[in-house]
Parts: sequence; C-alpha cells; structure tokens
Amino acid sequence: MTTPLTRDLIERAPKVLLHDHLDGGLRPSTVLELAREVRYRGLPTADPDELGRWFVTDSSGSDLVRYLEGFAHTIAVMQTRDQIERVASECALDLARDGVVYAEVRFAPELHLHGGLTLHEVVRAVLDGFANGVAEARREGRTIIVRAILSAMRQADRSETIAELAIEFRDDGVCGFDIAGPEDGFPPTQHLRAFHLVQREDFHMTVHAGEAFGLPSIWEAVQFCNAERLGHGVRIVDDITSVDGRYELGRLANFIRDRRIPLEVCPTSNVHTGAAPSIGQHPIELLRTLRFRVTLNTDNRLMSGITLSSEFETCATAFGWSLEDMEWLTLNAAKSSFFSFDTRLAMINTVIKPGYAALRAA
Repeated sequence: MTTPLTRDLIERAPKVLLHDHLDGGLRPSTVLELAREVRYRGLPTADPDELGRWFVTDSSGSDLVRYLEGFAHTIAVMQTRDQIERVASECALDLARDGVVYAEVRFAPELHLHGGLTLHEVVRAVLDGFANGVAEARREGRTIIVRAILSAMRQADRSETIAELAIEFRDDGVCGFDIAGPEDGFPPTQHLRAFHLVQREDFHMTVHAGEAFGLPSIWEAVQFCNAERLGHGVRIVDDITSVDGRYELGRLANFIRDRRIPLEVCPTSNVHTGAAPSIGQHPIELLRTLRFRVTLNTDNRLMSGITLSSEFETCATAFGWSLEDMEWLTLNAAKSSFFSFDTRLAMINTVIKPGYAALRAA
C-alpha cells in the first residue's frame, strides 16, 4: 500500500540534499542589502520581489545567458568575510526550515577573492556561517547538519590548490572536492592531478558531468577521475535505448547502475538550463524506474525559485510519486553522502526511517 504524497507530508518529511550551490541560493532581500552596503549598482531592480522573479528563468532553456548572469550579481556581494558568513548562515537556516536534516553545500573559493580575502579565509567564513545557521536553527527547534564541498572551476587552473584546500579543512566541515563550470571544452581529465591527490588522501569527490555535455564527460569522470558521485549525470540516458517496449542499457549506463554511482539530479535547474525540455519529459523518472542510484536536489534555489520541498512536490505531481518514493530517494541521498558509514547509518535509522514511519502512521 502506498501513501499519496501531499504538500504537508513533503514539508514535514526529513530530507537530504547533496547538490546545492551556495552562490545560487541567496535570499533576494539579502542580495539587495549587501549590494547597498558595497554600493554595487549592477542589479536590475531594487525591489526584492521583482529581483526574485528576475533571477528565475521560467521557460525551458530559453535564457541560459540570463541564468548564468545571475551568478555575477551574487558573487559580487560575497567578497568580504561578513558577507560570506551571512550568506552561509542564512543558507543553513533556510534549509533547516525546509525540513532538510543533512546538506552538502558547494562553493568555489576562488570566486570570492576580489575583496582581498585569501582562500583559507573564504573557507573559514563559510564554515563559521554554517555553524551560526545551524545554531540558529537549533534555537528554533530544528536539527540540521551542513557540510561543505569545495569546487574548482574547470576553466581555470587552480584545481590542485582547491583540492589541497579541501583536504586541509576535512576535519573542520569540508567533506569533499568537486569541479564545476562549463563541461564542453573543459573535460575532467584536465584536472587529473587534483583528483589523484584527493584519491591518495582517502578523501571524497564528486564531478559535475552529464549536464550540458554528454557521455564522454561522464565516462572520463568515472573512469579517469574515479568520481564517487555525478553532479547531474542525466545525460546517461543517451546510453539507454528503447527496443520493443524494453529498455536496453549500454556499457556505460550498466557500469553506472551496477556500481551504484549516485546521480545528483536537479530537474528544475535542468529545465531552466536546457538540459531537459520540461519536468514531465525529464529523465529522472526513467532513471528511477530503472533503479539507478537517483537523488533529488536543488542546484540553485535562487536562480530556479525552488526549495527541496517544492522540487519534490513538482516531481510528485508530474510522476505520481508516493511518500514511499520520496523515502527511497531520501535514503539514496543519505547512503550517498560523504559522511562516515556509522554516521550515515545512524542518520538513516534514527532520523529518516522513523520520520517517514511517523508520517505513515499519522
């Protein structure tokens, strides 16, 4: 017997988030306040509601340039310690208020150096901000754990430095390394020294692959870089064909599924950037049906105008998901987190499974 998934259940259910960008999740009001403080005049409007709408691209792939332009504005107001710490604190609190119990939030330290901060100071500001937000959530009666993933920009040449930085802060709240930025023309193999360093140090990594570029990006990420997770990864459907009503997986798709390599899927973001034509046509349901290790994520909450709860609601409406489906996706995320095995198990057995059981019993 399945339990219909309602907005109330979604909001109350414990959720796990693995793919969320710090500079893509600011509150519009915070962007405006920080812009006034630094006299940044590049914003298109001074009204918070209008600004929030401006950041969101509502039609599929219609304005990728606009989508990317938004980051120029958020990065511009994240160049001092106080600014970064405030954004990180509000991020943790906003996620907790949305029912997220565990989150891995990524950011690229190299994008926050224009105000004179060092890479170390940027990371420390983010981690201190997360701690402040977690403490504020606790005062509101909410429990959340927020950890950081450090992203290197794949079109730059700092990946080995960022990998070293991530390893240095591994005991202070950084849980992994990533590369982000344009896939086409900047393959993950250009950053092998960074990935090999992470591997030698027994640390964790995820790779943006299979979003804007196809199977070669995914293949290099898993076969050369040994990626533990794939950021997006939805283009793996290019290796799946339908024959006489049956789906046949190619060698790479079989490898990804057999190895249980998690896919950090972000449906609304994929529609907004043109990686999928619509939510209804998004491959997440096919991948879920074929039992890939699918997880549901937000990517950029500001630019897509979403929360993790709203993302679950959107997909539930499109695909008829039940509470049991939501629990399966949440357990996938918890199992795939860059947390120690014992801690993952404790989160699953003391928070997630009891939380869903209580919702079914209510």
